[in-house]
Amino acid sequence: MGQNSKNHPQDPVREALAELELEERLTVDLLAGFLRDEVTKVGVRKLVLGLSGGIDSSLSTFLAARAMGPGNVTGVIMPYRTSNPQSEQDARAVAGASGIQIRVVDISPQIDAYFERFPDADRLRRGNKMARERMTILYDHSASLSALVVGTSNKTELMLGYGTLFGDMASAVNPIGDLYKTQVRQLSRWLGVPASVVAKAPSADLWIGQTDEEELGYAYAEADAVLYRMIDCRWGREDLLEDGFPAQLVDGLQRLVQRSQYKRRLPLIAKVSHRTIDRDFRYARDWGL
Repeated sequence: MGQNSKNHPQDPVREALAELELEERLTVDLLAGFLRDEVTKVGVRKLVLGLSGGIDSSLSTFLAARAMGPGNVTGVIMPYRTSNPQSEQDARAVAGASGIQIRVVDISPQIDAYFERFPDADRLRRGNKMARERMTILYDHSASLSALVVGTSNKTELMLGYGTLFGDMASAVNPIGDLYKTQVRQLSRWLGVPASVVAKAPSADLWIGQTDEEELGYAYAEADAVLYRMIDCRWGREDLLEDGFPAQLVDGLQRLVQRSQYKRRLPLIAKVSHRTIDRDFRYARDWGL
């Protein structure tokens, strides 16, 4: 059995989350230093990111401002006509609290023009199109600003595949991709992210009333606890069940992790040569600099 077989906590979620608690100052300094090093080593001084008014982009904003100085960070707010107006208000509050610059680009005209040709498109197609449209806008602004695009996907989302390939999952550098959602909340509180952002239900704001947890089917606290034990602690299914996690929760999250593996890989390249990119020709990202 796994390392948990010697004890049987009454609340496995609470115990796992307690182990996930971070030393805030140390973690923030590490993440800001990571951003600073990765940006400056390629000869860039500026960062750009999508500012949604959600907690993930807000934490990334505060970390970017801490790393490069707020004058070197631009947040792009990209509402759609059905977006909740509170999202833009929260995004502006984050920009004001962190001191960064903002740009506002309404994506409604291009989204509506595209789906006039495909009026039967469902919510999934429309949501994916919006996410990818926003990322193309970010990369256009990165070119105009000579800035790197900062990622805003956390570890929980990445492990469960809750994101759009080449949309919100795309970036040049991601400071929060190894932080579970509960850790994102912890650091956001410590850094002073506006309380309205920290307290509200997480949402990609892709349609009216959409929330992350309802769409996923799991509360983030439960998902984080299981994923931490499963991924970081390397517990197997029997260990998780013995510790008190419900089988339905464990099996459901395991399926999501397995089904979304393709989203965590670079595009597959058919091998026909002696040295194939990402197989035999593999170097650190700053090789040769």
